[in-house]
Amino acid sequence: MIADRLIFDCHVATMEAGGAAYGAIEDAAIVIFDGRISWVGRRSDLPSMEAHHIDRLDGRWVTPGLIDCHTHLVFGGDRSGEFERRLGGATYEQIAREGGGIVSSVAATRAASEDELYASALTRLEGLKTTGVTTVEIKSGYGLDRDSELKMLRVARRIGREAGVRVRTSYLGLHALPPEHRAEGGREAYLDLAVDEILPMAHAEGLVDAVDAYCEPIAFSVGETARLFDRARDLGLPVKLHADQLSDGGGAALAARYGALSADHIEYASEAGVAAMAEAGVVAVLLPGAYLMLRETTPPPVDLLRRHGVDMAVATDCNPGTSPVASMTAALNLACVQFRLTPEEALAGATRIAARALGLSDTVGRIAPCLAADLAVWDVSRPAELCYWLGKPLLARQYVAGNHLG
Repeated sequence: MIADRLIFDCHVATMEAGGAAYGAIEDAAIVIFDGRISWVGRRSDLPSMEAHHIDRLDGRWVTPGLIDCHTHLVFGGDRSGEFERRLGGATYEQIAREGGGIVSSVAATRAASEDELYASALTRLEGLKTTGVTTVEIKSGYGLDRDSELKMLRVARRIGREAGVRVRTSYLGLHALPPEHRAEGGREAYLDLAVDEILPMAHAEGLVDAVDAYCEPIAFSVGETARLFDRARDLGLPVKLHADQLSDGGGAALAARYGALSADHIEYASEAGVAAMAEAGVVAVLLPGAYLMLRETTPPPVDLLRRHGVDMAVATDCNPGTSPVASMTAALNLACVQFRLTPEEALAGATRIAARALGLSDTVGRIAPCLAADLAVWDVSRPAELCYWLGKPLLARQYVAGNHLG
């Protein structure tokens, strides 16, 4: 067999659990065949072989391509005006109740064409890619009607086909109540639309990988979210949840009850909720960008998550209102500084554990035989630097399915 690519003269953070820190192999080599890793180990143990491409990395570090497992990358417009209001003292909840927040992004998203949404999303995606991201989750939720929600999901699928990254989509129909459904009786009508019409149509078009909801007093209740999740279960789709971000509303426990891939935010999750997540194997997705931008003071219960053995992922939550963050390495830094994750925990949260949060553990997130050859090559002297620097360009090159990206 002639390998497609041989990578050598490098150090590899495989992110395999249970061994050396970061799963590190120094003076390593990686062999790629048919888009997957066929061998990884010490260069001194490398079998004799030929390869079509041979890449010498001059002692750089290689990690799995980073995975941003929670984004709202596709949207129209921006909300910089609300940013100014929050700096002046207005709260996120106050702005939302006045018709701002999520709803203020709906009109711009509805008005934009698929091409316009695609072009604007690529500008944000570029920031993620230049900070090592090779897999990204993209949610709907700024359309809040049938045509616009389907439009957003089609754009997300197009990004996955054309933009050089892997994409997983999440239908977030229960994100906010749209303005046209705020009259008496409108809430139930919107639930009927979101649960019984839009979701089945999106699923029939092959646009949905998972189903999400925003479970908060300013958004949707536990009972309303359960109705959506029941429909997702009927369609064979996994679920995830924006849970307990602004209050302890039982979101973590709800996510556990449905065996969700993840419960995200969870700043106010109770110990009972955390224990339920542990029992159900639900990943906690920490979103330090939103915590920073909202100037929150109650961090996620990281010590409880550690004590109960809940795996923690880290993501940007890239969105127009509460987390205009388009840098994965910035999210890693913030997770360490604000939430006191160790650099190894944070990097695992953007690789191996983020893959779990998307149901992709058998595809990406580690450097191991049979997994996709999605790799990030870094100009660093040790992996902890990926969480240490804030704003310094660190990425030397990327590979997706073994192909060198520019």
